Amino acid sequence: MANFLTIFQQVAVLGILTSAMLMLLVMGAIDLSYGALIGLCSVILCNLISVQGVNPWLALLIMFATALGAGALNGLIITKFKCEPLIVTIGTSYIYLGFAQVISQGTYQSIGGAFPFIGTGKIGLIPMPMIVLVIVMLLMFVFLRYTPFGRKLHIIGGNSEVAFLSGIPVKAYKLLAFVLGGGICGLAAFVLTSRIGSALPTNGSGYELNALAAAIIGGASFSGARGTVLGAFFGVLLLGIVNNALNILGVDAFYQTVVLGVIIVIAVIFSNIKSR
Repeated sequence: MANFLTIFQQVAVLGILTSAMLMLLVMGAIDLSYGALIGLCSVILCNLISVQGVNPWLALLIMFATALGAGALNGLIITKFKCEPLIVTIGTSYIYLGFAQVISQGTYQSIGGAFPFIGTGKIGLIPMPMIVLVIVMLLMFVFLRYTPFGRKLHIIGGNSEVAFLSGIPVKAYKLLAFVLGGGICGLAAFVLTSRIGSALPTNGSGYELNALAAAIIGGASFSGARGTVLGAFFGVLLLGIVNNALNILGVDAFYQTVVLGVIIVIAVIFSNIKSR
């Protein structure tokens, strides 16, 4: 049981981010700037608290405003200029990473002991990050399945032209989805920074690809209109269990990366076969 709870604590940040990635995949989009945005949000939060002396709650508010603004920037560029989300978000990831490096000057930024309960606290035996993960997943499940907004995201992902002709403001929905995704990314950065107590610009490195992999493993598709929160949850859990098992077996970290890559490739192959 202790190891099981440890796995959940380790995958909490990935799971939170995967819920945002799943939402975009359902809409037929993708955001590869999430990893860099986590780094930027983490650095901003820690710098404001430990260097600038800002009240932790105000610093947290500024961090979330940054995350929402970054999501809005991605959404505006993609919808206004009809750009490919993959290319745009790769570009903005460099912008966010660059700003994080400028703010931190390449040094560790401490959170100054603020918000320890979110990252390392427990309610009974249950780690707080696990509780946050479950809450986010449940909210995303309700959002995508039972709200008009979520159902229209499925329609847009199925065929955006048909969605537009049926009266759905496609651009507005896409923009709002990217903004919401940015906010969820900010929450992931908050949990991660609280857990490790410090920040570097590279804090979120690789998280965006792992979140994409978990969503695809769970049944989502690059073509849109497919994917469930439950499937994404099991995708996250699978990656966590594999990494945990490889660590227990003493497998070299470099080989663990190879195994992760193989899992992603197999998942994409099966996803394409199922689509056809």
